[in-house]
Amino acid sequence: MKTVVCALSGVVLAAAIALPAAAQNGTVGVSWSNFQEERWKTDEAAIQARLQELGYDYIGADAQSSAAKQLSDIESLLARGADALIVLAQDAEAIKPAVEQAAAAGVPVVGYDRLIEVPDVFYLTFDNKEVGRMQAQAVYDVQPEGNYVFIKGSPQDPNADFLFSGQMEVLKPAIDKGDIKVVGEQYTDGWLPANAQRNMEQILTATNNDVDAVVASNDGTAGGAIAALTAQGMAGIPVSGQDADHAALNRIARGLQTVSVWKDSRELGKAAADIAVQLAEGKALDAVEGAQKFAGGPNQVELDAILLKPVPITRDNLDTVIEAGWVPKETVCQGVSENPPAACR
Repeated sequence: MKTVVCALSGVVLAAAIALPAAAQNGTVGVSWSNFQEERWKTDEAAIQARLQELGYDYIGADAQSSAAKQLSDIESLLARGADALIVLAQDAEAIKPAVEQAAAAGVPVVGYDRLIEVPDVFYLTFDNKEVGRMQAQAVYDVQPEGNYVFIKGSPQDPNADFLFSGQMEVLKPAIDKGDIKVVGEQYTDGWLPANAQRNMEQILTATNNDVDAVVASNDGTAGGAIAALTAQGMAGIPVSGQDADHAALNRIARGLQTVSVWKDSRELGKAAADIAVQLAEGKALDAVEGAQKFAGGPNQVELDAILLKPVPITRDNLDTVIEAGWVPKETVCQGVSENPPAACR
């Protein structure tokens, strides 16, 4: 039986932790782009737990934000006997040779959270255009006019453009009317907060701090942008994000961030494990329950896919993530004193 390897886009993987040796049915390999961001640890735990329930071993590797290392990581996972792969892509174009090698060897691949446009790859993610729409709508609701900045994701990640496309669906009418003026738009290499902060600092300098709202594409880039804004005494202007990172949820409670679109990665990780095992056991791609056709990538490669639905989290519904066990109330409400949201009262 082939081992399943899950490639997860933008995920930071801590050291690979093997499950107990009781698994008898096969092995799933997971290739993480990096394991520094908070959310990937949650994804990994969900994948491991579900694989253990299904009687499969887990093997993993952390590419440490290097596409070259991820290429060799995937080859190593194949050599270690993975029956399926889950891949979170660092650079979807750069790792294509390794993914194609897996497909040629009959090892199914799940493109995790980031698009890999290779035929026979199963694509699992949240609806990223919808995430972008939710981000833009939440910012627009509190700041329907003025000077806007877009702090986008990594240029190597197709998700960055999916998000921006969704954001523009909401904001373009106001831009065309002249109610909103775009005064800055930057990709963020590697989705790294430090790069987002540097980009935001440069935009603030170029605009003489004349910025009214920031549409940032995830919580890491939001944190970088907010750090730059805070240094200029501009903390509190509308800023979006996604992932429901604990620090971002606390920023929302404190009034420093407007929204974080929650993608419950526990459900994503569980689904990835389920799909990888089904494919490892011979199920056809289009026979996976819930699968639909997706051809929305830059190369319009048709893939079988599942797109889960995200949830925008603002001050008004912070209790949603607390009640779901995603984050403790104490973490969300730490340092909140003046004008606390309902969840912190």
